[in-house]
Formats: sequence, C-alpha cells, structure tokens
Amino acid sequence: MPTVLIPLAQGCEELEAVTVIDLLRRANISVVTAGLDEKPVKASRGVILIADTTLEEALKQSFDMIVLPGGLPGADNLNNDPRIIQLLKKMQQQGKYTAAICAAPKVLANAGLLANKSATSYPGVLDNNRQVMQFVDTPIVIDGQVITSRGPGTAMDFALALIESLVGRDIRDTVEAGLVRS
Repeated sequence: MPTVLIPLAQGCEELEAVTVIDLLRRANISVVTAGLDEKPVKASRGVILIADTTLEEALKQSFDMIVLPGGLPGADNLNNDPRIIQLLKKMQQQGKYTAAICAAPKVLANAGLLANKSATSYPGVLDNNRQVMQFVDTPIVIDGQVITSRGPGTAMDFALALIESLVGRDIRDTVEAGLVRS
C-alpha cells in the first residue's frame, strides 16, 4: 500500500487538505498528516485540524508521495521550513512523487523541483518562476513525478489524479463513483 505524507502548516487551506486526505484514504492509501510543530493547526478559514503526528516524527518514515496543501500563510510556512525543502529534494532524487496545490507549488519551485517542468498554481503564485518552468493554465498538471493543481475548486480532481498516479485508474474510478459527482 502506498504511503503519503501531508504536512499541515498553520494557515493551510482546509478544503484542500481535508479533501486530499479524505479521498486518498477512500482509496485505501496510507496517509500520514504531520504538523510542523506539536500545536493543533489553525487553517486559513479558522478550522482546527489535528495532525496524526509531528513532522519531526514523520521524517523517520519513508513515503511514496508528499502532498502540500496551499492556502496562506500555510504555503509560506511550508516554504520557510528547511525540513520540507530538504524532504522535497530527497523525494525527487529518489524518484518519488511530489505534489502541491494552490499557493504550495511555490514551495516546489523554491526547492528546485519545477526547473524545466510544466506546472500550475493559484493565479500569480508562480509568476516569478516562469523563466525556469512552463506555466500551464489548467486545473491539474502532471509532469513526471511532479503533480500540481490550481486551488480549492480543483481539490477533488487533484486528489483523484493523485489516486490514479499511486494506485491506478480502476481505483480512482471506484472512489469517484462513490462521490456521486454527476
């Protein structure tokens, strides 16, 4: 069973975080949420999230994918945490998946993971990085092991794309059917 780390920073976008956690778990993917510290996480709209563990403890494990929820100041808090940057670089070197949504693709850019890649983000977030990467104005962009998405409105499709990348189209379709989206 694949394992996924979702770091929860203070000020993260709760819709993105909870949607990804929920859908990945519906696909029987092992998800570990990790706070950057030991405090409950107050998300961008005031929802309080309790992480499974701390980032310090989570770093003792191995993961197949890391998913960064966006939101502000959540994405800035991830971007300013050297442990996150180091982990992203390590996962890229190991050929593992790195994914980010909304404002969080800037963390991938800061770690050097978007160089010569196609990616998307919340409008304006990657403007300073367009000389080293190709910005694509679509809901989800998959370029090799890097998966990015636009924002809260694309969270469900983003989560389904993550499922498909990790465990295949059949499981993605099964999870999506249970959501009764149409």
